Amino acid sequence: MSDSVGVERARTPRSAPRSAWLFLLPYAVGTLLLVLLPAVLTLRYAFTDFTGLSGGRFTGLDNLRRLVDDPFFAASLRASAFHVAMAVPLRLVAAVGVALLLAAPRRGGRWYRVAAYLPTVVPDIALALLFLWVLNPVYGPLNQVLGAVGLPEPAWLSSPWGARVGVVMMLAFPIGEAFVVVLATRRAISPRLYEAAALEGIGPARQLRHITLPILAPVLVLLAVRDTVLMLQASFVPAYLLTDGGPARATLYLPVYIYDQAFEFLGFGYSAMVTLALIGFTLVLVAAQVLLVRRWRVLR
Repeated sequence: MSDSVGVERARTPRSAPRSAWLFLLPYAVGTLLLVLLPAVLTLRYAFTDFTGLSGGRFTGLDNLRRLVDDPFFAASLRASAFHVAMAVPLRLVAAVGVALLLAAPRRGGRWYRVAAYLPTVVPDIALALLFLWVLNPVYGPLNQVLGAVGLPEPAWLSSPWGARVGVVMMLAFPIGEAFVVVLATRRAISPRLYEAAALEGIGPARQLRHITLPILAPVLVLLAVRDTVLMLQASFVPAYLLTDGGPARATLYLPVYIYDQAFEFLGFGYSAMVTLALIGFTLVLVAAQVLLVRRWRVLR
């Protein structure tokens, strides 16, 4: 009897890794087919004149030279940079503000939290169609409200800055993931810190500045990096449906330009090179954020 028990115990550690690998197998296959394989093909096609209809001929650095001299690529790069600079801070401020507002227990608080998360589960296409109505300069509710209180009524989707702001406004609503992360982090802070601060005569504003935000800082850095990567990709649907890259190339973001080159002009080779540029631009922005955070921590 004791021998059989010993055999079973000896077998248990060996069987656990096998079951773990079996559970991970679908994700490994998905990563291989949806991430690694497309990445390898993109790197290969970036140095060819592949059109999707032919096998593609190796052209060396021709696509890179074309990229450097392409005014449309330069415009899309600027548009993407402006979009990240506007969208990421706004989304973080919105997520932190809503999370701190709903962190304290209150009557009906769970329904408020559900309402804050709800826009995240709405499909991007549905949200874009909704904002086509909201931003309509003639019968859109936003301009009607602005006109009722005597404020200017912008031509949201027919002027460059109006279109940029309109796309950012749309993407400022689906902040559910960041909201949940900030809410969980805020609730994990010990109430004794705030009680001790109150006893010292520190008001809510100083508590926010000296207790809440410093504790949330590492989480906010991760969310900023995550939103930077996300906004460089998630800008495709609203820009394509709301403005189609216009007006005056103001919303010709890099994903929109990649799509146009690949599927409208059959320039899969050149679009692959633009995709590599998008990846490089993302890495530069993320590295800059990390360096700024490290410098800020040293100065503190």
